[in-house]
Amino acid sequence: MTRATPTAELLFGEADATPISTNEATVKSWDDARTCLEAAPKAWLSTVRPDGRAHAMPVLLVWVDDAPWITTRPTSRKGRNLAGNANCVVTVGSEALDLVVEGKAVRAWDEAELLRVAAAFKAKYEWDLAVRDGSVHEDALPGSPEYGFYRITPTRAFGYGVDGLTATRWRFE
Repeated sequence: MTRATPTAELLFGEADATPISTNEATVKSWDDARTCLEAAPKAWLSTVRPDGRAHAMPVLLVWVDDAPWITTRPTSRKGRNLAGNANCVVTVGSEALDLVVEGKAVRAWDEAELLRVAAAFKAKYEWDLAVRDGSVHEDALPGSPEYGFYRITPTRAFGYGVDGLTATRWRFE
């Protein structure tokens, strides 16, 4: 079962003999991580190819229904990878936090959900995506290519302070 509010804890303890802080006061909140995800102009999505090799590409990311969402064409390498293996990693950085989010990406089909996510992409990126017949299209491009919206359900996340000395782990399970 996945929790909406994860357990936040130090990534390292005193026994780890690492220069990373072991002071509980340095643990970041999930709200800090969420703010980082919401504000990121882009994210990096890592997926798994059918042969097990990693694949990483930049993507646009929005926050809808208490989760990060990305979009890609279903026929792209990212889309084909996610269709075969939903495991993925999203990474973003900000002036306050570098963030790694492990999770599963599931494509949305519900029209009401698609409309909310399309509205979020419009609001954040001024990107018009049309929702019709349970599918998403970019009508401004020739052929009106299809896109998929993928909800990322985090299972674990890691946040690193810009000082290089603080680290937080969030567990969702």
